[in-house]
Amino acid sequence: MVYTITFNPSLDYIVDVNEFNIGSVNRTSAEIIYPGGKGINVSMVLKELQVETKALGFTAGFTGDMLKSLLADKGVDTDFIGLEEGFTRINVKLRSGDETEINGKGPVVSSAAIEKLCEKLKSLKEGDYLVLAGSVPAGMSQGIYLDILDMMAGRGVNMVVDATGDLLLKALKAKPFLVKPNNFELAEIFGVEILTKEDAALYSKKLQEKGAGNVLCSMAGEGAVLVTETGEVITSAVPEGKVKNSVGAGDSMLAGFIAGWMKSGDYKEALKLGICAGSASAFSDALATRYEIEELYKSSF
Repeated sequence: MVYTITFNPSLDYIVDVNEFNIGSVNRTSAEIIYPGGKGINVSMVLKELQVETKALGFTAGFTGDMLKSLLADKGVDTDFIGLEEGFTRINVKLRSGDETEINGKGPVVSSAAIEKLCEKLKSLKEGDYLVLAGSVPAGMSQGIYLDILDMMAGRGVNMVVDATGDLLLKALKAKPFLVKPNNFELAEIFGVEILTKEDAALYSKKLQEKGAGNVLCSMAGEGAVLVTETGEVITSAVPEGKVKNSVGAGDSMLAGFIAGWMKSGDYKEALKLGICAGSASAFSDALATRYEIEELYKSSF
């Protein structure tokens, strides 16, 4: 079973405006609402790939109810903790030539709610996976990922972290099984530019020196680099296709990698399925379906 935690989930309201003009009334040409949040995206793609998964996290208000309803419609199992105040945030993604995002703040998560989450995590068993993904709400400690990793230590649970900045750096102390930065996030950590796969491999190894196990570095159209916990460097290009939507592509790659690793135990196969899942989402208006992922997997690239 793969459990995901999204501390600050969202409803993603995606709107298309043919010609956006600041300071005037603009009308949409298309609009849609999706469940949002990195961990939630991972769970949705895992569900498509027929991997047993459960999404954990916090919801609040009428938007939280809508989030749970949308996930139920997609057949994604959830076990969210309801907050008494505030509401699950709405992220607006405006597409009008360029893509502009306005991300909501989200509700305050109380210490009591965090304790409830920790109680739920005690049910995880050896061999399970726990994915900590995305940002945390304002006011929450940047050490929360490390706190959870430390709590789960010694239980045989495979810990996966997809975060940036201090959230990631502090979590490395607990030696997670897998981390998934992109090349820009990896570059920011070390204060450098990462332009090539060789650069990505070099700094992924430096991330391992800080405690990471496997490092999967996504590089958008340039593919990805995997540095395994044994030191092997595996690289991959991406299949050809037209990018329609970058939202969730990295989360899809992570889901594909986890699914591939669980099914094969082979890093090359896991990376290939990860690349296909990430690319399929990038080539779609929404997160990729199983069919779209499998079609890319059959192709050679």
